[in-house]
Amino acid sequence: MKSIKEKTKESFEALKGEFGYTNPMQAPKIVKIVVSAGVGSLKDKKKIELVADRLSKITGQLPARKGAKISLAAFKVRQGDTVGMQVTLRGQRMYDFLDRLVNIALPRTKDFRGISSKAIDGMGNYTLGIKEHTIFPETGDEELKDIFGLAVTIVTNIKDKKQTKAFLQHLGFPFKKIEAKEEKAKTVRKRMRKPKTDLPTGPTVTQTAAA
Repeated sequence: MKSIKEKTKESFEALKGEFGYTNPMQAPKIVKIVVSAGVGSLKDKKKIELVADRLSKITGQLPARKGAKISLAAFKVRQGDTVGMQVTLRGQRMYDFLDRLVNIALPRTKDFRGISSKAIDGMGNYTLGIKEHTIFPETGDEELKDIFGLAVTIVTNIKDKKQTKAFLQHLGFPFKKIEAKEEKAKTVRKRMRKPKTDLPTGPTVTQTAAA
């Protein structure tokens, strides 16, 4: 099985026919991956340590603490308090993480039927929400009370949703097949709603007879 890094190198040849790439510099690629998680209650110092430890195991890199930008009295949060953890991956660690995410972690998700392609934004980036961090084998023996969610943002050099989806599919991202059928059905419905412009605009047969 080819790695995602190898598939990325082949993306120019694989997609140039569909999108008209003429220079290998136009080939899509992943710039970085941002993995983030909330820490829950600020009073639970053990939870903060747990999230930091699990993120480092999952990504192979120590996370950075993200502080609150403003104070919120309703949530008893002061500016600067740790509200989450974040890891930014580049280079080989980025590709290693993606290989484990696509080929090992996602298939371990309960009742897995694919991921949604609707999370691609207008800038060509894709954000995937993971409900349980335990789908990664590095942390698969967690207790239920320790489970937390992750957000994985894949930043690309593409500025188009269609190209981003085709690129990620080429890399092996398991998008839901039902969404493709829905998009095809929407296209058909739009065509059916279009007014017919090729009908004759002159007087009808009835009008001519009446005259």
